[in-house]
This record gives sequence, structure tokens and C-alpha cells, in this order.
Amino acid sequence: MTPRIRLAVPLLAAALLTAACGGEGNTATQTSSKPGEKIKLTVSLFGDFGFKPLYEEYKKTHPDIEIVENVTQFNDHHNNLVKRLATNAGAGDVEAVEVGYISTFTAQPGKFADLKQYGLDQRKADYLDWKWQQGLSKDGTQVLGLGTDVGGLAMCYRKDLFDKAGLPTDRTEVAALWPTWEQYIETGKKFAAANVAGAKFVDSPGEIFRAMVNQAPIGLYDAQDNIIVASNPDVKRAWDLSNQLTQEGLTAKLAAFSPPWNTGFAKGSFATIICPAWMTGFIQEQAKDASGKWDIATVPGGSGNSGGSHLMVPQQSKHPKEAAELINFLTSKDNQAKVFKEEGTFPSIPALYDDPSIQNFTKPFFGDAPIGKIYSEAAKALKPQHLGPKEGDVRVAIGNGLGRVEQGKQTPDEAWAQVLEDVKKIK
Repeated sequence: MTPRIRLAVPLLAAALLTAACGGEGNTATQTSSKPGEKIKLTVSLFGDFGFKPLYEEYKKTHPDIEIVENVTQFNDHHNNLVKRLATNAGAGDVEAVEVGYISTFTAQPGKFADLKQYGLDQRKADYLDWKWQQGLSKDGTQVLGLGTDVGGLAMCYRKDLFDKAGLPTDRTEVAALWPTWEQYIETGKKFAAANVAGAKFVDSPGEIFRAMVNQAPIGLYDAQDNIIVASNPDVKRAWDLSNQLTQEGLTAKLAAFSPPWNTGFAKGSFATIICPAWMTGFIQEQAKDASGKWDIATVPGGSGNSGGSHLMVPQQSKHPKEAAELINFLTSKDNQAKVFKEEGTFPSIPALYDDPSIQNFTKPFFGDAPIGKIYSEAAKALKPQHLGPKEGDVRVAIGNGLGRVEQGKQTPDEAWAQVLEDVKKIK
């Protein structure tokens, strides 16, 4: 996932962009609108990306641009985009696409504007190489999306709940509890044995599974776009360990991004949660009264990625040039840094990782944890994983299986058998 679910220099002409952005990508000088015409750009997102202040900044130098932001739930957003591309109607001028779905849409290059024709190919040098590649068409000839953030992993935990359970609360000591996922589960058993009132060790197994798979060299697909869920031992290991959390009674049975899950933050219903950078903003929003109670430690198994998005322009947009210019602004180096500091989504521009303003960035809400340093190191350690064309659909099928086990509807073996059958139907 990405910005708070679930989780961007003015440009009048190429010369202005170069002066204001330090050359972060020029755009074509021709316009797709008449001089003086009021242009409405619709930005379709699946959560709060932290763009609203940036829109206001943009409109100061683009008075003829009106920006309307539409936000829907994660799955609905992506499913709606599939349908709107199929019918060639209803898509926004700018569409956000999460990493789990990016390959689904880059496989349809004819449905999106090639941002290269607006000069945005010049942004390539800004980005992590693998992040840039994710936004290209399969043959690499078209630039279909510019990256917003990456989801380098950490683990957020409640210090007060750990203290009640007799566990260490210092982030270095906490990280030492779980260098491996097996040790993370053992820590969970100790937490459960303390019978902390109203709290389980983790929210649910879904994001734990995702984190483990994302740490593997190969995930749900091989490089030839074959689904390898049934044959990849790393996927099965992640399945078994995630379900062990359920079987040991360590989960709060709160499905991610559901209303009860949101409430769980405020109530302190769970002590740990997989925490890509964008999750920090979500926690701060949902648990407003828990400032100083949360902290951040390294994740079991090293680093990994969970979430991150791209912004794309559907071919059906009536104002593709203006939409491309807005994308360039929203994803600029300076604006990615601003959004991180305000909302928590971590930049996909590596030049920022050693910037003192990022390295030294802390948040009082998380006990002044060195958030900038933690997520910079996580981002540097990220190893890209090949994503298949139906990555999102495969993840949903597996997540549904984990949910059936957690709800007591199936055993892990029964759910796994159904997952494999469900995955076979994904073409």
C-alpha cells in the first residue's frame, strides 16, 4: 500500500521548469487548451497522498488550472480504473497506481499517455533505477508513470504495551528480539503470555505475509511472468509463518484498512505492525492520542518493500499535457521531501537519502525516532523484485485465504489448497 489509506515546480513553459526545478524534466511547449481557458484536472487517488497543500502552491502560478481530487478505497480505485480503461470513459486526468498493480497497467501502454512526449523522460536520472523501470511500458520504450514513494520496511511498536508485557522498549533492544521472523513469533508468544488487557501482538497476518514475500529474491511471479505461488518455497514459508501467528492467537483479527482496524490504532488493540514509511502518517492520524507511545525498530529479516505508487495519465484525458506537467510538479525532488516530512511517504529519489534534512528528520509522535535515517537505510537496502501483470489479483487471492484461516472458516492446508485453485484462474 502507500500513502495514508490504505498510502509533488510550477510549469508555464520548459524554460520556467528548468529554472524552478533545477532541470527536473522539461515538457513540450505546445498546449492542449486554448489561451485563457479554465482547465479542470481530476486527480484520482486511493488515499491521502498529502498533495492538497501542493495543489494550492501549484495553482498560484497556474491560475487557469482547477484541480479536483477524487479518493476511493484501495481495491475499488484499481478495479474502477480497469473498468474505465476498458470502456474508455470515466478515468481521471491523473491516476495513482500502487506497486502491486503497476504491471497490470504498464502492460496496456495504448491506454496511457507516453510522458516522454512531454519531456518527462528527462526525470530518469532522479529516480532509483528499479522505481523508474516500474513505470515504463514492458518494452521499455514508453514512460507511462512517474514514481511518488517507496515503501521501505520497518516495524512500528507500542512501547507502553511492550512495557506492560515485560519486554524491552528501547528500539535497539527491540530490534534485537527479532532478527528473524521465527524470533518475531517467539516474541509474540512472550507478549501473549503476559496477558496485556485488550491487546494482541499484531493486527493481522496479511501484511506480515506481504513483507516476507517482498524480502525474497523472487516473489509471486518469475521473470517470464509465470505465477509461481505453488512452486516458490519462499511463498509457502511466508504462508506458514503468517498462519502460525493466527494459530498461536497472536493476531487481533483486524483486516488492514477496514474501519475496525482504524479503530484498533486508537484503542491500542495491537502492539506491532509492519511499518513502511507511509504507515507512520496513517498511525499518527488514527491514533491521535498515542503520541510518544509508538516507536520504530528494524523489521525481521532485513529490509524489503511494501507499497509505493506511480502517477499516470490515461489516454482518454482531454488535457494530457497539463496533467503531465502536474505529475512532474507533484513528484519533484523538493515536493517528495515535503510530503515525506508532512505525511511520511518516503521519496523514491535517492539524492534525498543523504540530505541532512532527511537524515536528521525525527517525529515527536514516535518518541523522536530517527525516521529519516531508518527509512533512508531501508530504501538503500531495497532489492527490486519482478512484479507480474496480475500481481494485485494474486495478492488478493492469498489475502483472502489468510483471512479465512483467521476467521476459523478453514485450516491453513484447506485455505492453501483453495488459494492455489483461485490463483490458477488468474490469467
